[in-house]
Amino acid sequence: MISAQAVPASGARTGRNGAFGGFRTRWALLLSAAGGLAVYAAFPPLDLWPLAVLGPALLVVALTGRSLRGSFGCGLVFGLALFVPLLTWLNNVAWYAWAALAGAEAVIFAVLCVGQRLLLDLPFWPAAVGAWWVTAEALRDRWPFAFPWGRLAMSQSVAPDVRWVAVGGAPLLTFLVALTGAMLARAVLAGLGTGGWRSRGFASAGVALVVTAGLVLAGGLLPVDPVGGAPTATVAAIQGDVPHARNLPQLLNDSEVTQNQAADTLKLAAGVKAGRLPAPDVVVWPEDAVGLDPREYPFLYAEVTGAVGAVGRPILVGEVLQNPQRNVGQLWVPGAGPTYPIYIKRQLVPFGEYIPFRGIISSFSSLPSLQPVNFTAGRVPVVLDVGKIRLGDVICYEVGFDNLVRSEVTAGANLLALQSNDADFEIDGQLGETEQQTAMARIRAIESDRAVVYASTTGESTIIGPDGAVIERSGVWRQAILDARVPLVSYRTLADRVGAWPEYVLVLLTVLAIGFGVTARRRLSRP
Repeated sequence: MISAQAVPASGARTGRNGAFGGFRTRWALLLSAAGGLAVYAAFPPLDLWPLAVLGPALLVVALTGRSLRGSFGCGLVFGLALFVPLLTWLNNVAWYAWAALAGAEAVIFAVLCVGQRLLLDLPFWPAAVGAWWVTAEALRDRWPFAFPWGRLAMSQSVAPDVRWVAVGGAPLLTFLVALTGAMLARAVLAGLGTGGWRSRGFASAGVALVVTAGLVLAGGLLPVDPVGGAPTATVAAIQGDVPHARNLPQLLNDSEVTQNQAADTLKLAAGVKAGRLPAPDVVVWPEDAVGLDPREYPFLYAEVTGAVGAVGRPILVGEVLQNPQRNVGQLWVPGAGPTYPIYIKRQLVPFGEYIPFRGIISSFSSLPSLQPVNFTAGRVPVVLDVGKIRLGDVICYEVGFDNLVRSEVTAGANLLALQSNDADFEIDGQLGETEQQTAMARIRAIESDRAVVYASTTGESTIIGPDGAVIERSGVWRQAILDARVPLVSYRTLADRVGAWPEYVLVLLTVLAIGFGVTARRRLSRP
């Protein structure tokens, strides 16, 4: 049985008169682990989205009464409980890549938890905790290697509150989820205080929790998808699959992967000719559909041009081009072949498309040999004109970055393509990475009110409506042809118009609040 007695950790102070002083260390660590697992379970493949609120609540309760060093320990346990299971799919690349990334993310989270502990001394701490989560995610999205997995907002793709992303983007939704969790923690702490569960303090905290949760869930009623009157287009996505092998070199056999995409496109062309399938306005192939530069391999060039000619429509082809090496999306047009401009992937995958600390890692691992030359990143958004379609492209990992998707819409895209190669992470049959990425794509559709064509080599490929609903779904490890008619929306949501300002404001307020927390702690420590 867990004791509810107010017993602060060594070196910690109790809160205001009558406030709960915190659990003993072993229980605080257990609560931290439960909180991390709760947030993990909110993401696909489990998709238990309400648990995204429980995680921040348990972390607050665990940090209550802790010293700063104890807060680091709680944050580390929470981070490991979240990131180790969330990133298990990285084990398909290398176990040490999984361990290193999960461990690094957990340590960063633990350091930041010291800041959250300082915020708990402030009178407005629930709002400060909500802003703290935004700040923590903003840092992890940018440093040290820019990794956006594990954001609270991205666990809400099927939740009613997801429509808030069309108002203030993913940072606003993270804030609202974390704020609700903090209000839940406030009610629990009031009940654990000296007044007990029948106290006026608990009653008022409970009412505040209900009001907050109600307002957040009311986001499902927001009119953020007015697509009436928008022109429409028929789009298709090709999932050609890859060789079914147990190692990456065989799995990613470049010529066979391209031939698979071309073969499926010929099936699409045959279906259109026979009247079984509608003629698409544009076709999307996945990332790495052509893994060897078609300019240097004439037989691959012929495969692509043959597919384009057969279907008679432009195809957005995922390619790897050389000199310099780039991961690109290039539009191939019947009778013209590859066209320009091309979209060059801007946010490269660490340890995948470039190897940090290459010399050090080479001394104990063969991982750098899988990517002997670092890719060169693109610098600008590119919108491709396909008749009435203005197609904005992002490639795989980039869907997790707010600014990259927003920049395509700001540049004029009325349809978004997401090209991905998920085969690297699915050798053992895991679905975590592809389902987590699908959830991000659904959130991006709602955030910008744009349809998204998500084409993956192995799945799960999807066509997503502007409201985030999945119109077509492929399944995994199979060849598939997806087609659907989608609206082409040209207006920009409030989230796209305000851009990153909600995140910037919340980060600034968090930094100021931590400054107040440090000042308050120093004042209380004086004789």
